[in-house]
Amino acid sequence: EHGQGTFSSSNGEEYVGKWKNGLRHGKGYGRTINPYGAKFLGDEKYVGEFMHGKEHGQGTFSYFDGRLYVGKWKNGLRHGKGKLTLPNKDEYVGKFKYGEFHGKGTFTWHGRSKYVGEFKDGGKHGQGTFTWSEGGKYIGEWKNDIKHGQGIETYGKGNFEGCNYVGEYKNGYRSGQGIF
Repeated sequence: EHGQGTFSSSNGEEYVGKWKNGLRHGKGYGRTINPYGAKFLGDEKYVGEFMHGKEHGQGTFSYFDGRLYVGKWKNGLRHGKGKLTLPNKDEYVGKFKYGEFHGKGTFTWHGRSKYVGEFKDGGKHGQGTFTWSEGGKYIGEWKNDIKHGQGIETYGKGNFEGCNYVGEYKNGYRSGQGIF
């Protein structure tokens, strides 16, 4: 099977696009009808490029649960620059590696808090700045999604309002040398 073609199955899967050696290959549109009913928001759809039957290249994927990804794909996984919007309007814009946040990016919690910096395997890791909605800010090192290493924290509304801490963090807590 080579060239342009259409496929549909009894379980609700559809594909319209290019084929090569019997596999989706090139530009196409894939859709799976939502088998879960009202529990999820809609059908699952992918519009973009395929290679050897998998999403590969530039594409847009709408998930059953309302997530939307626009960006690069590699072997069926989010890989490269992209934007992932969650159903609650939280969003990540940045690099992905094998489906996970990885590299430089920005995660915004529905316009409230924001992290700008480095990610590894889906979590904050490396240098980054986290700004809380109440005005507090942490600029420094992260490890496995928590503050770890050297950092500067400015406290917003609430406990320690107007105070600063400059120093070391370990496993998310002020620890070691520092000035408060």
